[in-house]
Amino acid sequence: MKNYLFILLFILFSFTGCNYSVSKEKELPNIVLILADDMGYGDPQCYNSNSKIPTPNINNLAANGIMFTDAHTNSSVCTPTRYGLITGQYSWRGPLKKGVTWSYDTLIIDKNRETVATLLKKAGYNTACVGKWHLGLGWQTTGDSILFNAPLTASPNDLGFDY
Repeated sequence: MKNYLFILLFILFSFTGCNYSVSKEKELPNIVLILADDMGYGDPQCYNSNSKIPTPNINNLAANGIMFTDAHTNSSVCTPTRYGLITGQYSWRGPLKKGVTWSYDTLIIDKNRETVATLLKKAGYNTACVGKWHLGLGWQTTGDSILFNAPLTASPNDLGFDY
């Protein structure tokens, strides 16, 4: 009788998909944030079939993902928008109260501040920031001259991004 019970339990656990010896890691969904300067709601063809701008990749993302129809920004220009996206803070609470940073300005985000990258790292993600940065790169200078051959002292990596 014991052998029959053992065989019954073995068969039951074999077909139910229970596997107690192997732990499965939680799979994290991919997160892709795309910030496009100077692009209006009606520019991508997925939102406006009459758009004169070809946007096949955005159309593909929209067709195979989610389309958002209610979005907001904390500013109408690039630097404060990036600041808000990366820090989660209203841009006017940071060091830049108006306008944008310029090519050789210093980093406007404190390197010790929590960012979207550091928050995602805590959740097990690897992060990357690709494209226009425009938040300060830490160019080294001597007097009024920029040392173009010297390494930059600030980048997205300093704010938690892996790449």
